[in-house]
Amino acid sequence: MLENEFVKRLQEKNIDINSNKIKQFELFYQLLTEYNKKMNLTSIITKEEVYGKHFYDSLTVILNNHLHGKVLDVGSGAGFPGIPLKIINPDLALDLLEPNQKKCLFLKTIIEELGFSNITVYNQRAEDFVISNRETYDVVIGRAVAPLPILLELCLPLTKTQGEFIALKGLNGLEELKKAQNAIKLLKGKVKDVDKQEYDGLTRYNIYITKINKTPKDYPRTYNKIKRTPL
Repeated sequence: MLENEFVKRLQEKNIDINSNKIKQFELFYQLLTEYNKKMNLTSIITKEEVYGKHFYDSLTVILNNHLHGKVLDVGSGAGFPGIPLKIINPDLALDLLEPNQKKCLFLKTIIEELGFSNITVYNQRAEDFVISNRETYDVVIGRAVAPLPILLELCLPLTKTQGEFIALKGLNGLEELKKAQNAIKLLKGKVKDVDKQEYDGLTRYNIYITKINKTPKDYPRTYNKIKRTPL
Protein backbone atom coordinates (compact mmCIF):
# COMPACT_ATOMS: atom_id res chain seq x y z
CA MET A 1 0.00 0.00 0.00
CA LEU A 2 1.56 3.27 -1.11
CA GLU A 3 1.40 6.34 1.14
CA ASN A 4 -1.24 8.13 -0.95
CA GLU A 5 -3.41 5.00 -0.98
CA PHE A 6 -3.01 4.71 2.79
CA VAL A 7 -4.21 8.30 3.27
CA LYS A 8 -7.08 7.83 0.80
CA ARG A 9 -8.34 4.70 2.56
CA LEU A 10 -8.32 6.40 5.96
CA GLN A 11 -10.23 9.35 4.53
CA GLU A 12 -12.80 6.98 3.01
CA LYS A 13 -13.23 5.42 6.47
CA ASN A 14 -13.75 8.90 8.01
CA ILE A 15 -10.54 8.63 10.03
CA ASP A 16 -9.01 12.06 10.61
CA ILE A 17 -5.68 12.23 8.78
CA ASN A 18 -4.18 15.71 8.32
CA SER A 19 -0.85 16.95 6.98
CA ASN A 20 0.81 16.83 10.40
CA LYS A 21 -0.23 13.21 10.95
CA ILE A 22 0.98 12.29 7.45
CA LYS A 23 4.38 13.79 8.35
CA GLN A 24 4.43 11.81 11.62
CA PHE A 25 3.80 8.54 9.78
CA GLU A 26 6.61 9.40 7.36
CA LEU A 27 9.02 10.17 10.23
CA PHE A 28 7.99 6.97 12.00
CA TYR A 29 8.77 5.01 8.83
CA GLN A 30 12.16 6.69 8.45
CA LEU A 31 13.12 5.96 12.07
CA LEU A 32 11.84 2.39 11.79
CA THR A 33 14.05 1.68 8.77
CA GLU A 34 17.04 3.42 10.34
CA TYR A 35 16.86 1.58 13.67
CA ASN A 36 15.93 -1.71 12.01
CA LYS A 37 19.47 -1.92 10.65
CA LYS A 38 20.77 -1.98 14.23
CA MET A 39 18.24 -4.06 16.14
CA ASN A 40 16.07 -6.09 13.75
CA LEU A 41 12.72 -4.57 14.71
CA THR A 42 10.71 -6.05 11.83
CA SER A 43 11.12 -8.20 8.72
CA ILE A 44 8.54 -6.01 6.96
CA ILE A 45 10.54 -3.01 5.83
CA THR A 46 9.65 -1.78 2.32
CA LYS A 47 7.59 1.38 2.43
CA GLU A 48 4.63 -0.23 0.67
CA GLU A 49 4.59 -3.15 3.12
CA VAL A 50 5.01 -0.98 6.23
CA TYR A 51 2.15 1.34 5.26
CA GLY A 52 -0.13 -1.61 4.54
CA LYS A 53 0.88 -4.47 6.83
CA HIS A 54 1.88 -2.32 9.82
CA PHE A 55 0.32 1.16 9.69
CA TYR A 56 -3.05 0.40 8.09
CA ASP A 57 -3.37 -2.95 9.84
CA SER A 58 -2.82 -1.28 13.22
CA LEU A 59 -5.60 1.21 12.51
CA THR A 60 -8.23 -1.36 11.53
CA VAL A 61 -9.18 -1.64 15.21
CA ILE A 62 -10.80 1.80 15.04
CA LEU A 63 -12.63 1.39 11.73
CA ASN A 64 -15.69 0.10 13.57
CA ASN A 65 -14.66 0.88 17.14
CA HIS A 66 -13.44 4.06 18.82
CA LEU A 67 -10.88 3.65 21.57
CA HIS A 68 -11.65 5.26 24.89
CA GLY A 69 -10.21 5.70 28.37
CA LYS A 70 -6.84 4.26 29.29
CA VAL A 71 -5.37 1.94 26.64
CA LEU A 72 -2.56 -0.66 26.87
CA ASP A 73 -0.69 -2.14 23.91
CA VAL A 74 0.73 -5.49 25.08
CA GLY A 75 3.89 -6.68 23.33
CA SER A 76 4.21 -3.43 21.43
CA GLY A 77 7.45 -4.43 19.72
CA ALA A 78 8.33 -1.76 17.17
CA GLY A 79 5.19 0.16 18.14
CA PHE A 80 2.32 -1.68 16.50
CA PRO A 81 -0.53 -1.02 16.89
CA GLY A 82 0.16 1.60 19.59
CA ILE A 83 2.13 4.26 17.70
CA PRO A 84 -0.19 4.47 14.64
CA LEU A 85 -3.18 4.68 17.01
CA LYS A 86 -1.47 7.49 18.93
CA ILE A 87 -0.72 9.41 15.72
CA ILE A 88 -4.38 9.26 14.73
CA ASN A 89 -5.60 9.88 18.31
CA PRO A 90 -3.04 12.30 19.83
CA ASP A 91 -5.11 12.69 23.02
CA LEU A 92 -5.21 8.93 23.62
CA ALA A 93 -3.97 7.86 27.08
CA LEU A 94 -1.68 5.04 26.00
CA ASP A 95 0.80 2.70 27.67
CA LEU A 96 3.16 0.45 25.69
CA LEU A 97 4.25 -2.81 27.31
CA GLU A 98 7.34 -4.46 25.84
CA PRO A 99 9.75 -6.97 27.50
CA ASN A 100 12.65 -6.31 25.09
CA GLN A 101 14.84 -3.47 26.40
CA LYS A 102 16.23 -2.44 23.00
CA LYS A 103 12.75 -2.17 21.55
CA CYS A 104 11.72 -0.06 24.53
CA LEU A 105 14.57 2.34 23.79
CA PHE A 106 13.32 2.56 20.20
CA LEU A 107 9.77 3.26 21.39
CA LYS A 108 11.02 6.04 23.65
CA THR A 109 12.90 7.54 20.71
CA ILE A 110 9.74 7.50 18.62
CA ILE A 111 7.75 9.17 21.40
CA GLU A 112 10.35 11.92 21.72
CA GLU A 113 10.76 12.47 17.97
CA LEU A 114 7.01 12.60 17.32
CA GLY A 115 6.41 14.90 20.28
CA PHE A 116 3.86 12.68 22.03
CA SER A 117 2.51 13.27 25.52
CA ASN A 118 0.35 11.07 27.77
CA ILE A 119 2.16 7.91 26.69
CA THR A 120 4.46 5.64 28.74
CA VAL A 121 6.71 2.71 27.86
CA TYR A 122 7.05 -0.17 30.35
CA ASN A 123 9.89 -2.65 29.99
CA GLN A 124 8.21 -5.67 31.61
CA ARG A 125 6.54 -8.96 30.83
CA ALA A 126 2.75 -8.95 31.04
CA GLU A 127 2.65 -11.60 33.79
CA ASP A 128 4.88 -9.37 35.96
CA PHE A 129 3.27 -6.07 34.99
CA VAL A 130 -0.15 -7.35 36.12
CA ILE A 131 1.00 -7.53 39.76
CA SER A 132 0.74 -3.74 40.09
CA ASN A 133 -1.70 -3.07 37.25
CA ARG A 134 -4.45 -5.65 37.56
CA GLU A 135 -7.76 -4.55 35.99
CA THR A 136 -6.39 -1.07 35.28
CA TYR A 137 -7.14 -0.55 31.59
CA ASP A 138 -10.34 0.30 29.73
CA VAL A 139 -8.95 -1.23 26.54
CA VAL A 140 -6.10 -3.73 26.14
CA ILE A 141 -4.79 -4.56 22.66
CA GLY A 142 -2.54 -7.40 21.50
CA ARG A 143 -1.17 -7.88 17.99
CA ALA A 144 1.07 -10.72 16.77
CA VAL A 145 2.13 -11.61 20.32
CA ALA A 146 0.98 -15.20 20.89
CA PRO A 147 -1.85 -17.65 20.09
CA LEU A 148 -5.18 -16.35 21.39
CA PRO A 149 -5.56 -18.65 24.45
CA ILE A 150 -2.13 -17.50 25.68
CA LEU A 151 -2.77 -13.87 24.79
CA LEU A 152 -6.07 -13.87 26.67
CA GLU A 153 -4.44 -15.07 29.88
CA LEU A 154 -1.88 -12.29 29.65
CA CYS A 155 -4.31 -9.52 28.70
CA LEU A 156 -7.73 -10.06 30.31
CA PRO A 157 -6.35 -9.77 33.89
CA LEU A 158 -5.14 -6.27 32.93
CA THR A 159 -8.55 -5.27 31.57
CA LYS A 160 -11.17 -3.55 33.72
CA THR A 161 -14.53 -5.22 34.28
CA GLN A 162 -16.76 -4.02 31.42
CA GLY A 163 -13.57 -3.02 29.59
CA GLU A 164 -12.47 -4.53 26.31
CA PHE A 165 -9.66 -6.68 25.01
CA ILE A 166 -8.92 -6.52 21.28
CA ALA A 167 -6.84 -9.18 19.53
CA LEU A 168 -5.53 -8.42 16.04
CA LYS A 169 -5.25 -11.73 14.24
CA GLY A 170 -4.44 -12.98 10.77
CA LEU A 171 -5.96 -15.59 8.49
CA ASN A 172 -6.22 -18.20 11.29
CA GLY A 173 -8.07 -15.86 13.63
CA LEU A 174 -11.35 -17.79 13.64
CA GLU A 175 -9.54 -21.07 14.26
CA GLU A 176 -7.70 -19.49 17.20
CA LEU A 177 -11.00 -18.16 18.54
CA LYS A 178 -12.51 -21.66 18.55
CA LYS A 179 -9.54 -22.94 20.57
CA ALA A 180 -9.86 -20.04 23.00
CA GLN A 181 -13.44 -20.65 24.16
CA ASN A 182 -12.38 -22.25 27.45
CA ALA A 183 -9.90 -19.44 28.16
CA ILE A 184 -12.56 -16.80 27.48
CA LYS A 185 -14.94 -18.50 29.92
CA LEU A 186 -12.38 -19.05 32.70
CA LEU A 187 -10.99 -15.51 32.45
CA LYS A 188 -14.51 -13.97 32.52
CA GLY A 189 -14.69 -12.64 28.99
CA LYS A 190 -17.40 -12.64 26.35
CA VAL A 191 -16.98 -12.26 22.61
CA LYS A 192 -18.53 -8.96 21.57
CA ASP A 193 -17.64 -8.87 17.89
CA VAL A 194 -15.39 -10.37 15.23
CA ASP A 195 -14.50 -7.88 12.52
CA LYS A 196 -13.14 -9.30 9.26
CA GLN A 197 -10.89 -7.01 7.25
CA GLU A 198 -9.73 -7.76 3.70
CA TYR A 199 -7.29 -5.57 1.80
CA ASP A 200 -4.31 -5.98 -0.53
CA GLY A 201 -4.91 -9.72 -0.68
CA LEU A 202 -4.76 -10.04 3.11
CA THR A 203 -7.41 -11.37 5.48
CA ARG A 204 -7.40 -10.07 9.06
CA TYR A 205 -9.68 -10.68 12.03
CA ASN A 206 -10.02 -8.22 14.90
CA ILE A 207 -11.58 -10.02 17.86
CA TYR A 208 -13.33 -7.84 20.47
CA ILE A 209 -13.85 -9.42 23.90
CA THR A 210 -15.71 -7.71 26.74
CA LYS A 211 -14.57 -8.42 30.31
CA ILE A 212 -17.86 -9.28 32.06
CA ASN A 213 -16.47 -9.99 35.54
CA LYS A 214 -13.22 -9.99 37.50
CA THR A 215 -10.65 -12.50 36.30
CA PRO A 216 -9.87 -15.05 39.07
CA LYS A 217 -6.67 -14.19 40.89
CA ASP A 218 -5.15 -17.54 39.90
CA TYR A 219 -4.54 -15.99 36.47
CA PRO A 220 -2.22 -15.26 34.88
CA ARG A 221 -0.04 -18.21 35.78
CA THR A 222 3.73 -18.13 35.20
CA TYR A 223 4.58 -17.86 31.52
CA ASN A 224 6.10 -21.35 31.42
CA LYS A 225 2.79 -22.80 32.64
CA ILE A 226 0.76 -20.60 30.27
CA LYS A 227 2.83 -21.76 27.31
CA ARG A 228 3.06 -25.40 28.37
CA THR A 229 -0.64 -25.86 29.12
CA PRO A 230 -2.77 -23.13 27.50
CA LEU A 231 -6.27 -22.79 28.94
